[in-house]
Amino acid sequence: MNIEQLFKNNREWIENKLRSDSQYFEKLAAGQQPKILYIGCSDSRVTVEEILGLEPGEAFVHRNVANLVNNVDLNVMSVINYALDHLNVDHVVICGHYNCGGVKAAMQSVDLGILNPWLRNIRDVYRMHMDELNAISDEAKRYDRLVELNVEEQCVNVLKTAAVQRGVRNRGVTVHGWVFDLRNGMVKDLQIDFHTKLEKIREIFRLD
Repeated sequence: MNIEQLFKNNREWIENKLRSDSQYFEKLAAGQQPKILYIGCSDSRVTVEEILGLEPGEAFVHRNVANLVNNVDLNVMSVINYALDHLNVDHVVICGHYNCGGVKAAMQSVDLGILNPWLRNIRDVYRMHMDELNAISDEAKRYDRLVELNVEEQCVNVLKTAAVQRGVRNRGVTVHGWVFDLRNGMVKDLQIDFHTKLEKIREIFRLD
């Protein structure tokens, strides 16, 4: 890759934006009011603005390997708190993707060094859903299903946070679990019943 080309691309992008709106950057610098918190994977093939047709300022974005919401990760916890309590987003989206390298790595019984504690979160998802996953004989389909179950469990982790519970209770914030399919470009809504899931964990995780 020619790094200088990236600066050229940037200048062309600026020119294109100013041609369509001479005040584009003044508006961009004035502040952000995103309605969506998007937590996705760091995979270079999956960019929220590109796949959802969003402009800068329309989504508050956090990305990490395999789109995890880990309660001891101060990065993601800070993002969630800021998005819900200060930006007042209306929607929290956890978006995984099929062919996820992090999920694939977690399925392997190998020592991956510093990645081990991070991937353990996905291995725990496998453990919790072992009977369902092991019943899938086709490895590719099992891989796809683990991607979906990982999204579901990360959504549950989001619902456990005080900021999201306040948002749900006071402002009707909604949580969404999606998967992006690299093979056809489609975003799939997993249609997870979060109301039922929140009720199941309310006794332990409700934070009034």
